[in-house]
Amino acid sequence: MFTLYEDALNWIHSRLKHGIKPGVIRMEWMMERLGHPERFIRAIHVAGTNGKGSTVSYIRSILQEGGYEVGTFTSPYIEQFNERISVNGVPISNEDMMSLASTIKPLVDELEQTDLGSPTEFEVITAMSLYYFGKVNRTDFVLYEVGLGGRFDSTNVIHPLLSIITTIGLDHIAILGDTIEKITFEKAGIIKSGVPVITGVHQKEAIKVIETQAKQKRSTVYLLNRDFKNEALVSSKEGETFSYESDRNSFINLFITMKGSHQVLNASLAVKAIEYMRTYLSVHIEEKHIRNGLEQMYWIGRFEKISDQPLVVIDGAHNPEGINELIKTVRSHLKDYSITVIFSALEDKKLDDMVAPLFEISDRVIFTSFDFPRAMSAEKLYSMFPRENGAAYEDFRIAIDAQLPRLGEKEALLITGSLYFISEVRHYLKQKVVKLNN
Repeated sequence: MFTLYEDALNWIHSRLKHGIKPGVIRMEWMMERLGHPERFIRAIHVAGTNGKGSTVSYIRSILQEGGYEVGTFTSPYIEQFNERISVNGVPISNEDMMSLASTIKPLVDELEQTDLGSPTEFEVITAMSLYYFGKVNRTDFVLYEVGLGGRFDSTNVIHPLLSIITTIGLDHIAILGDTIEKITFEKAGIIKSGVPVITGVHQKEAIKVIETQAKQKRSTVYLLNRDFKNEALVSSKEGETFSYESDRNSFINLFITMKGSHQVLNASLAVKAIEYMRTYLSVHIEEKHIRNGLEQMYWIGRFEKISDQPLVVIDGAHNPEGINELIKTVRSHLKDYSITVIFSALEDKKLDDMVAPLFEISDRVIFTSFDFPRAMSAEKLYSMFPRENGAAYEDFRIAIDAQLPRLGEKEALLITGSLYFISEVRHYLKQKVVKLNN
């Protein structure tokens, strides 16, 4: 049906007009028509407010070190759309993407004529991934990252081997609810009957909700700081060194190049997941695979240094919890630098809790915008947070162009906000920094 990759991609993106539609009924309809590919996938399901992508990547990297072939379904993408469906960290080909779109489109056309209505972009790409991993390319394991929430997320048609809930924070409150309890209930919707859940949540109310849901599903809960523990040992410019301990294993001096205490948490969740798989799923992973997998994992767009001179760092801190972790990482790794921040966000975020901390760690905050339906304008951001050391540029390219030449030896440019924003800005930054250095 699709003979050009651009046509397939444009069709997928055209589904954005249908917005967000919580619920799995359309997914179930498509799965039935496709012969239930989700039933042929050995999946690990990962939900949470922050840390999903990093946790998925740590698990993938460790399994790869052990010789396993691992599929991943993640969102959003940073460099190219195809990376949302990847095998061993390599995005599927344009040809595979065209073939998958051609398979799903007739079903979408048929579904639109029913009372169930039109599927969204995320439902379409989720269905494509399930068909790919269930029918086209069967890998040893597939790691599925929840898109939004959990209970009504498109990915929740799978019955995984293991579930993970990373952290809980107040994000997407218009859809998931305005309390920790309500949001946790939605995230805990991924817990399946008899399937254990690993979690790094720390709030008492969140833990209570998860344990209640798990008890109803006869699911075992493995809780960080109760059933397994980590301890940060050394934070350096190269990364983080930490220890991991449970009733089964003790690993000292584990090292990750990803920076921040939140990455230690994500890595610890991944180690616990691997530990469970070794114990109960006969997955052959040795300690060397764990150590090498953690050290070799690299996740772009997360406190990523784009350039040394000038020093430019990008980070997809897209909610208050992400900003708080970013602030801690900046204070640990950029404490000797004068910092200029460029920030952009979507309209549905809790901006009060995101912007104020940025002024605390920087000399200047520049608001900007980008081409995305829910992106807030720079002027609106600036009008909400007027400061003498603030500024606004609608075009993020102009904002970057204005700041890069001004950076001195002990000055850093920190660009943060929406992951969709980081995706756009990263490509531009790479080109810009190369020109400055030549």
